Amino acid sequence: MAGTTEYKNKWQQENRERINLVVAKGKKAVIQAQADAAGVSVNAYINAAIDEKMERDNAQGATE
Repeated sequence: MAGTTEYKNKWQQENRERINLVVAKGKKAVIQAQADAAGVSVNAYINAAIDEKMERDNAQGATE
């Protein structure tokens, strides 16, 4: 499939943003293990954690 990589890269550039995440030594392996246990990628695991935290924060703000 000629051009597949170029298409994917262009789509990513137009539709996604990157965030560098720095964690303590050894924590990456722990996160990877948790993601594997949940059957998702590290990216999906971290995104879900962020979404859950933001939902909790928004719910707390609504009740204060």
